[in-house]
Amino acid sequence: MNEWPQGRSGDQSGNGYGRGSGSAQPEGARAMPQVRRDAGPGYQRNEPPLPPSLSPRRGAGVPPQQSQGYDDSGYNTGQVYGGGGGRGRGAGDGHGGDGYGDGYDARPRPRWGRRIKWALITLVVVVLAASIGTYFWADGKLRREVDLSKVIDRPATGDGTNYLIVGTDSREGMTDDMKQKLHTGGPTDGGRTDSMLILHDGSNGPTLISLPRDSNVEVPSYVGSTSGKKYPVTGRHTKLNATYAEDGPALLVRTIEYNTHLHIDHYVEIGFAGFANIVDALGGVEMDIPKGFKDKDSGADFKAGTQTLNGAQALAFVRTRHAFASQDLERTKNQQKFLATIAKQAATPGTLLNPFKLYPTLGAGLDTLKVDKDMNLWDLGQMFFAMKDVTSGNGKSMNMPISGSTGGNLVWDQAKLKQLVQQLNNDEPVTVTGNN
Repeated sequence: MNEWPQGRSGDQSGNGYGRGSGSAQPEGARAMPQVRRDAGPGYQRNEPPLPPSLSPRRGAGVPPQQSQGYDDSGYNTGQVYGGGGGRGRGAGDGHGGDGYGDGYDARPRPRWGRRIKWALITLVVVVLAASIGTYFWADGKLRREVDLSKVIDRPATGDGTNYLIVGTDSREGMTDDMKQKLHTGGPTDGGRTDSMLILHDGSNGPTLISLPRDSNVEVPSYVGSTSGKKYPVTGRHTKLNATYAEDGPALLVRTIEYNTHLHIDHYVEIGFAGFANIVDALGGVEMDIPKGFKDKDSGADFKAGTQTLNGAQALAFVRTRHAFASQDLERTKNQQKFLATIAKQAATPGTLLNPFKLYPTLGAGLDTLKVDKDMNLWDLGQMFFAMKDVTSGNGKSMNMPISGSTGGNLVWDQAKLKQLVQQLNNDEPVTVTGNN
């Protein structure tokens, strides 16, 4: 006759523990107390404590009220703890448990969500730190050498922002080999401007206006940038680029404001070497040249078609004028086209996201770039992307309206100029046409 509770059978000889339900664990590991059927109701046998490795633990198939003693009252009624009736997940409970009950996890699961979250946080912090570091590094390299506070009798500011972009024939930082390679010729007294452009950035898109270097302008009263002496109006007329040679950026800005009544907010200047270095740092600039041309003075020798220009070729492209019938007017169109193209190429992800291109390009440009004292890197970036928009079709490019010439100098169309300035000051869409 089987004297074990229902569902239990096995060895009853001496060890006091049955073989259980076929589990690999010994009965002692599951804290099964010895039961004597002949002891009568309420019998409780005090057994010596089990070894630690076999000691019962709370939640492992032993009810809390029996974890400290060996009360077999449950077994007298045929109740077996640790099976499907308890909270613990025992062997054979249909859930693949290990018989150790609640709270036991043999292998902690990897917390992928937390790992991904911290990886993203780390990435954001690294990118943010690199961006902030790059900003302050580049901002510190800006050469804020132009003091617009020395410009007197300035017109009122309008809506939007007006940048005066100047390319000079400065040989600063150039070796004799570079001068020969870039076809810059010998040194010039005081320097001259090879290109002058006004970029208006407003709510109706950017407008890029070229000012021919041979424009006939009246020299206004001004204060000398170095002497501090005030020079009165004398009615003297000269070429626009000659004012830069006379007293530098301050007089150039004063002359443009006086003859246009348009307020210049920021000044940006770059020389020969800086221009060529930026192009080379970008790996060249791809240009579509509709008609080939040559010019021994600038070193230009181009065939028609799409081609990639290096620094020396790019400089020759924007300086050439003797190869064209309209000379300076055709050159200004090439300058606009090239500047907009270089801005578009520099703004591509291949440049902005590639530190091996971005930092050399920034370094090449910022080392030779001269700006006004109030300009920061954010302003420069705004100008850069406005220039890019001109090429993207979101802006307009034009030459200053010309009505004729006098003494070889180009005369501005005053009626169109007045309308143009009014539209720019009011930040209206520009409808005036220039000599393109």
